[in-house]
Amino acid sequence: MNNYTEPKLLKIVEEILNLDPAMRFVAIIDLKGNILEAIMKEKKTSLETQKQQEKFCKDSAKTRSMREYYDESLGKTHVTQIYLYPQKSTIFVTMEPELSIDKKMSIITKIKKISSSL
Repeated sequence: MNNYTEPKLLKIVEEILNLDPAMRFVAIIDLKGNILEAIMKEKKTSLETQKQQEKFCKDSAKTRSMREYYDESLGKTHVTQIYLYPQKSTIFVTMEPELSIDKKMSIITKIKKISSSL
C-alpha cells in the first residue's frame, strides 16, 4: 500500500530529475514493481514503450530481492542505469552514460538524501 501522497512522490521525482542535465528518467517503484511516480525528462526520448517500462519496473522489483541489475531492455551503451533501495521502494534512474564516476557518485549521494523518507 502506498502511504505517500502523489504530490510528495512527484516532488521527489522532480528533485532527482533536476540534479543534473544528464538525467533522463526517474521512477519510484513499490516492492511489487508498480510505478508510483515516474518522469521522463523533457526533450528525451524513451528507449522503451510504456508496456516495456511497466514490465521493466515489475522485473526491477524482482531484481531487488536478488540484488542484480537488469540490463536487457536499455543496455549499458545507451544509458547508465542506477537502482537505489530505500526501505519500502526502489528508485530507478537513467542518465546519459558520459558522466564521470565521481559525478555519478555525487548524484547517487544526493538521491539517497532526497529519498531517505521512502
